[in-house]
Amino acid sequence: MTATSAALTPPADAVAPTRHPDAPAPGEALGSHYGHCFGCGDGQPHGLHLDARAGDGVTVTAEFTVTSDHQGAPGLAHGGVLATALDETLGSLNWLLRVIAVTGRLETDFRRPVPVGTVLHLQAEVTAVHGRKIYSTATGRIGGPEGPVAVRADAMFVEVKVEHFIDNGRPEEIQAAMADPDQVRRARAFEVNP
Repeated sequence: MTATSAALTPPADAVAPTRHPDAPAPGEALGSHYGHCFGCGDGQPHGLHLDARAGDGVTVTAEFTVTSDHQGAPGLAHGGVLATALDETLGSLNWLLRVIAVTGRLETDFRRPVPVGTVLHLQAEVTAVHGRKIYSTATGRIGGPEGPVAVRADAMFVEVKVEHFIDNGRPEEIQAAMADPDQVRRARAFEVNP
């Protein structure tokens, strides 16, 4: 593994993360934040369909099965797809802090090939918070939750307001999400990094 860059090392005055009192309970499924999200949405036929669950403290676990749609080299997961799975899992941590945040930086290390048909077991945790910056780390293991590490990542997310999505998203999708009569789905569409 490579060393984490200085940009992903929390400053000395960063604070320990605090799980929000209204965060999902440990073991609770986090569900899709947006049906068309490539990482977690059920409306993406070739998406990851990542299944994330709240863990203890400020941690999450997730699983994703590599399909033939996720190939890079013949029979192996594409590295960009694995990075996306890590990013989606890391982004799910923000549900436990109850903040809206987007990926500011993501550094990924690839340790082992991940064959098609493999279930990737992901674990992520927030390590520190400094102002609007949220520092976190994740691993993806093959062969089970305690299996060998295939991929890992360190990340820094930046807390944003909902206007970030409204001002920058494609108007058709923003309007469709905001017109959803289900208030919970409407609010959740803007909760996690796009």
